Amino acid sequence: MLVEKNVPLQAFNSFHIVAKAQALVRIASESDLHALLADPVLRASPKFILGGGSNIVLTGDVKALVLKVELMGRRLLHETAKAFIVEAGAGENWHELVAWTLAQGYGGLENMALIPGTVGAAPVQNIGAYGVELQDRFDSLDAIDLQTGHVFTLNAAQCAFGYRDSVFKHGAGAGAVPAGAATTGAVAGAHQVLGLKDRALILRVRFALPKDCKPVLGYADLDRKMAEHACTEPTAQQIFDWVCEIRRAKLPDPQVIGNVGSFFKNPTVTPEQCVDIIARDPKVVHYHLADGSVKLAAGWLIDSCGWRGKSVGQAGVFEKQALVLVNRGGVDSADSATGGEVMTLARAIQTSVYERFGIRLEPEPVVV
Repeated sequence: MLVEKNVPLQAFNSFHIVAKAQALVRIASESDLHALLADPVLRASPKFILGGGSNIVLTGDVKALVLKVELMGRRLLHETAKAFIVEAGAGENWHELVAWTLAQGYGGLENMALIPGTVGAAPVQNIGAYGVELQDRFDSLDAIDLQTGHVFTLNAAQCAFGYRDSVFKHGAGAGAVPAGAATTGAVAGAHQVLGLKDRALILRVRFALPKDCKPVLGYADLDRKMAEHACTEPTAQQIFDWVCEIRRAKLPDPQVIGNVGSFFKNPTVTPEQCVDIIARDPKVVHYHLADGSVKLAAGWLIDSCGWRGKSVGQAGVFEKQALVLVNRGGVDSADSATGGEVMTLARAIQTSVYERFGIRLEPEPVVV
């Protein structure tokens, strides 16, 4: 195990913000983690877990010990009567995993094609797109407690999935792991915790991909593709191809223009709130949810406030999609947007949307 010092992080975050890690360890195997935890100084150090860096905004150098997750591997673990159970290492590229599952004949993840990031980050954020969320295809995951060194398994309920949310996004209370979590060793007095943020590192994730996989449709972009191709029952591969085409047309490639994809969550409101907003602006883009609430399109709200194409320093609002903030500096240049510029722009957008619509937009990425 090698501890690297003063490591540039510009290439390790998709916004390509210039920053350094004071210390970084690459985690390529469980043995790397056990070696790290066997060192009393490293074990006691505050830690920051870094996957693909596609959901973070760096506002300065990272003082915590950065654990760069590079755990690889993907396989069909086993089958049930209803599903293929596929397992992948936390360091695997998410999009490449989706493409691989389809190549093996396992459908179910195609709507989430081309989402940037790693497999290990997917359950943290409960990623989702075009009507499918990770929790819809989730089986279980293995993680390691960075304080005790115990490996444990969580099911969907224990991950506490929500809209772009999970137990891994919230700070921990007392206890080692959530109640009922299966572990490889005894955990004295383990009980329910509030969260596992910076406390647990995900090792591998398992997905239950249905054998009788039905296409998930109903979004305007996919409806247009169906009409364009005169296809009413698309295959998983067709949906994968269409989603890739749609995302590439709307979203900038982070290897060319630094960004973290959608910067704000789509807010949900009560039907009464939605009626009030529609009365003020009938064109507001909204979707009725099964629980009776209404989801508003954050990109539309931002665009309506006139932010498309605007900038603060080198941080800007993407011309093709107002929900995306971009780095107008080079992806490998010192003339990059700073985290401060990005957050100044984000706060200005939040203020104007609140003043016009009474809606508080919540950022998706983690601000470090």
